[in-house]
Amino acid sequence: MSNTLQIVWLIPFLPLIGFLINGLGRKQLSKSLTGIIGSGVILASFLISVFVFFQVKNGNTHVAHYFDFINTGSLKVGFDFQIDQLSSLFLLIITGVGFLIHVYSTSYMHEEESKDFAKYFAYLNLFVFSMLLLVMGGNYIIMFIGWEGVGLCSYLLIGFWFKDNSNNDAAKKAFIMNRIGDFGFLLAVFWLIAKLGTADYHDVFSNVSKLSLFDITGITLLLFVGATGKSAQIPLYTWLPDAMAGPTPVSALIHAATMVTAGIYMIARSNILFTMAPVTQSVIAVIGLATAVVAATIALKQNDIKKVLAYSTVSQLGYMFLGLGVGAYTGAVFHVMTHAFFKALLFLGAGSVIHAMGGEQDMRNMGGLKKYMSITHITFLMGCLAIAGIPFFSGFFSKDEILAAAFEKNPVYWGVGVLTAFMTAFYMFRLYGMTFLGKFRGTHDQEHHLHESPSAITIPLIILAILAVVGGWIGIPEVFMHGGHRLGIFLEPIFAESNTLVASLNEKHELSHTTEYALMGVSVVGALIALLYAWNKFSKYEKTTVEETGIGRILANKWYVDEIYDAVIVKPIQSVATFFNNILEKKGIDGFVNGIGKAVNYGSRQIRLLQTGQVSTYMMLMVVAVLILFIIQLFL
Repeated sequence: MSNTLQIVWLIPFLPLIGFLINGLGRKQLSKSLTGIIGSGVILASFLISVFVFFQVKNGNTHVAHYFDFINTGSLKVGFDFQIDQLSSLFLLIITGVGFLIHVYSTSYMHEEESKDFAKYFAYLNLFVFSMLLLVMGGNYIIMFIGWEGVGLCSYLLIGFWFKDNSNNDAAKKAFIMNRIGDFGFLLAVFWLIAKLGTADYHDVFSNVSKLSLFDITGITLLLFVGATGKSAQIPLYTWLPDAMAGPTPVSALIHAATMVTAGIYMIARSNILFTMAPVTQSVIAVIGLATAVVAATIALKQNDIKKVLAYSTVSQLGYMFLGLGVGAYTGAVFHVMTHAFFKALLFLGAGSVIHAMGGEQDMRNMGGLKKYMSITHITFLMGCLAIAGIPFFSGFFSKDEILAAAFEKNPVYWGVGVLTAFMTAFYMFRLYGMTFLGKFRGTHDQEHHLHESPSAITIPLIILAILAVVGGWIGIPEVFMHGGHRLGIFLEPIFAESNTLVASLNEKHELSHTTEYALMGVSVVGALIALLYAWNKFSKYEKTTVEETGIGRILANKWYVDEIYDAVIVKPIQSVATFFNNILEKKGIDGFVNGIGKAVNYGSRQIRLLQTGQVSTYMMLMVVAVLILFIIQLFL
């Protein structure tokens, strides 16, 4: 074992220590010390992750075995960490962006009481620990432990302000919908163990030929069910917009660096299984594309600044699944990385705006913030340009790589994907125009208190803005820079077997440079038109009381999906639960059990009346008893 890789266990261990210190000492620690501990452990993990990244950059991979987690019969599951190109990239994203969010939180959450402030940082540290465990695990069991950990932490952080029941409802919604997906994940793991006797990545992938097509398809579909829950795809996506109930830095952590990327990581890690399941890949591509379109249409008519970004996240995740479904694993992972930069920037920028506006989140009550918040404004603009796919910002390279792969697979996929890109540019610059341009539409008191956020907030924004601009340059395609896609070269060992399999089936045909330029041109021109139209329409936005009608009303109400779920699933289940509770349990089971008790109680009260204390009564009873015994004996 490489000496340099013996320290990889410190990467998740340090956030766990931060969780324990801040959690157990929440009543004793000062806010400044809490922030130093909470942020410091993530920074230390990031520095170690950078060190590890350079160890695997040259193609080295390593599986560190610490102890037997399960050892019973023929099943042996080790507590193992696998460090390779894929996990090291995710480590940098999780700890790097996570550290900036922790620093941001030291200012954003400063108004909380000391014990709540410490509890918040304890939860954040636990969240990062769980996500690190998920990506570092050397088998599906360790991945699942981290998988469940981020689900728990999302519940704790979304419902952090638990005195408001709407926050509690959002937290429960996220927790329950994720459990639905997690059940599919667990069934897939059981299926793998039943067929191969192992859950280790190396053993599973090297013995995949022993699985039938039915097995592979079933396993991958179940794994995808898990991914739809964690990464918010149709039909399990409605929890993610409601996750806005938590503090804004939590939204950035969930939407950018941790939880929602888990499904993409799991499929990318299992790429050979999915490559051998063409039916599953088609399902993933269609579901991902449908999610991208539906979420983008909803974002067009949202007025809550965080809700627009939330549906944007769902839509961008749909792009990533489209990439996975068409076999563009590198493109999907690339978009995970660039999305982490610009979406964390956008959420933290929105938090800076909300902080300045005294908690206001409705964009109709904003406007003109450009002259009050110059740093927030320019960094937010960088994020908008990146997510809109404007050359040469980070989102341009990763999004177009997915769209090019989609065109190779099916031009219809590309067409729908480009339409979604147009909508993305429109709703993001609608958000930008309503928030930063035009006249201020808030109250006089709000305007009086408008100011730029403290440096603990603006410095992370500046760093993320730089990454949102240059982060995509590591994935510049061959058509622009001869010498190859550097991220693709880096990740090539992870996806080599899948690429070889696709090549052997003659399923992949390289696009000509002319075609690539044409596809990029259409995408860019469309995005620019949508951008300019939104800028022109909303740069002088005036607040109106006119309600949405027609399709606008439907989109504003999110296609009524929550209402449909409520009518079709929630209310029938509640009715059945009420029946079982009132009829079967209370009147049936409880009635029977309580009836026995009441019968014994009533009988004892009646028998007690025989105890009169009169000798004559006892003598009469003795005579009656003797007569009864005599009659019984006579007839027997």
